[in-house]
Amino acid sequence: MKVFSTSKVLLSTSISALLISFSASVAADITKIGMITTLSGGGSSLGKDVRDGFQLALKMSDNKDVELLIEDDGRKPAKAVQIADKFIQKDKVDILTGIIFSNLAMAVIPSAVKKDVIYISPNAGPSALAGKGCHKNSFNVAWQNDNLHEAMGNYANSAGHKSTYILAPNYPAGKDALTGYKRFYKGKVAGEVYTKLGQKDYAVEISKIKASGADSVFFFLPGGMGIAFMKQYSQSGSTIPVMGPAFSFDQGILQAVGAAALGVKNSSQWNKDLDNEANKTFVAAYQKEYSRLPSLYASQGYDAANLILSALKKAPASDKDAFRAALKAADFASPRGDFKFGNNNFPIQDIYVREVIKEGDIFTNKIISKGLENHQDAYAKDCAM
Repeated sequence: MKVFSTSKVLLSTSISALLISFSASVAADITKIGMITTLSGGGSSLGKDVRDGFQLALKMSDNKDVELLIEDDGRKPAKAVQIADKFIQKDKVDILTGIIFSNLAMAVIPSAVKKDVIYISPNAGPSALAGKGCHKNSFNVAWQNDNLHEAMGNYANSAGHKSTYILAPNYPAGKDALTGYKRFYKGKVAGEVYTKLGQKDYAVEISKIKASGADSVFFFLPGGMGIAFMKQYSQSGSTIPVMGPAFSFDQGILQAVGAAALGVKNSSQWNKDLDNEANKTFVAAYQKEYSRLPSLYASQGYDAANLILSALKKAPASDKDAFRAALKAADFASPRGDFKFGNNNFPIQDIYVREVIKEGDIFTNKIISKGLENHQDAYAKDCAM
């Protein structure tokens, strides 16, 4: 029988304990991020751009202590909830992000943040989460849903539009969109219609627009919905000018809409021609990585990742209070320029008016004016934080 001295046993035990402690420390230093986004079906181009912008920021940072898990929600609320539960319960993520559509956001975020998981939104910003439903664990790095539409309502006044026909899909972001437009628009609403989410045939709506006597049209129809509407609107021969938010006239969408979008005014907190170093770096890096111009959604994914990385430099995600404070500081260079978080963890920022143009063979946007300056959403006053 082999005999071990007490000293050797103690030494062996001490080394084992140190190794276990070291391994636990290393594991604890890994920040796990669960991305739930739309990668198939309607709206998949938006989710892919958010994902690509987010991954680009991680690659540029060369951060080895972040683990990103990505799953496709298929634009289905029940599936998004299922993925969130898996990420939280099985994968033990520190942070959730990625959701594109507001109905999915409302299905996932309120429950997740109550479980003390931090959610960083790179897109959806429902009004219900900005006011009384705000939460210390919920941050939005993009905008509150109403904001870009408010900027277009303000622009419509300066453009001299007296009677606007407005339409949007019948879901939370659609309702926020038309509420936002009407909040700033001082003219008459010639007609107000909520369409089916995912609708592709707008013949009935276009006929009503043409018969309404409106001098302008404002619509919010993201992704394929906006492409279908603009093509059909152009084919109808209507000469009533169209306005909208960036979501219906963003980089990826414009190539599908084509010449029908030329001259259309739209609003955004970001554009590729913003003259700052962070934006120049982002646009060049994105084009190099993906061989295409970035979209608004790509810029928001990029900002969401850089916000997280900036906070991790100050505190680990496991230290909730310190990490939340680091997120709130928003200590990173955004391609959109200056912004800060308001009391409800939604941005205070400038929003621009853009015009659709053609550069060579590419349809894109250029900034023509500032729609709203240093703008905060209307719901922040109802947030108790």
